[in-house]
Amino acid sequence: MRRVVFNQKGGVGKSSITVNLAAISAQRGLKTLIIDLDPQCNASQYLLGEAAEFSRDKPELSPNIGQFFAQSLAFRAKEKPLSEFVHATNYSKLFLIPSNPELREIEHLLESKHKIYKLAAALKELSDNYDAIYIDTPPAFNFYTLSALIAAERCLIPFDCDAFSRRALYTLLENVDETCKDHNPDLKVEGIIINQFQPRAALPRQLVSELKAEGLPILDPPLSASVIMRESHQRCSPLISCAPKHKLTGEFEALFDQINAS
Repeated sequence: MRRVVFNQKGGVGKSSITVNLAAISAQRGLKTLIIDLDPQCNASQYLLGEAAEFSRDKPELSPNIGQFFAQSLAFRAKEKPLSEFVHATNYSKLFLIPSNPELREIEHLLESKHKIYKLAAALKELSDNYDAIYIDTPPAFNFYTLSALIAAERCLIPFDCDAFSRRALYTLLENVDETCKDHNPDLKVEGIIINQFQPRAALPRQLVSELKAEGLPILDPPLSASVIMRESHQRCSPLISCAPKHKLTGEFEALFDQINAS
């Protein structure tokens, strides 16, 4: 299954959700690939630590997804397949195609050369090699997120409980629906993941209840707000590895079971 984790709003936990669901997938014995399409490289740094940190004084992590896209902008008799851009991680059965800030620089060139289906075509060739593929996306509806939506079969939407996020959610759902109609009829919204949930606060409970009443596909359980997530980021270790018995880890496992039950 090819899943994209997408929200146009920043700071909603896309990279954290992508990496932790993929890590559980690998821990359950599924050969799993993460593709990091966000120029901020958060998912890449989460898994690879300092090796994926970008600075002017340090060479880029290579090969990366930016190089995969960039090769289509130069004339070459034969381009390297996406499989040659995959890195192993420290976790069994978990693999990564890392990102690079170069994605920002080449985006307009890729758009002008109509490369919007390049990722989808590459993943069709690669999909048979993996049991699960998770795509992390930037906080924008741009070339890369559209490429991911076209390439994916399912869409997971992280959501923070506030009024601004709710307004943005409706626009997001419209964009996904438009993408389905125009580019990828096989794409389905698998569910909305409530992140940083505070069950004792009245507003989050009310907002989730109203979204469910509207018939939106809210996934259970919500993911609790916890400092353990920041510690996980700092250790560059997914929760299933660094805190396997934590409540939030259990919520991620239950969420993984739910989306894989159908």
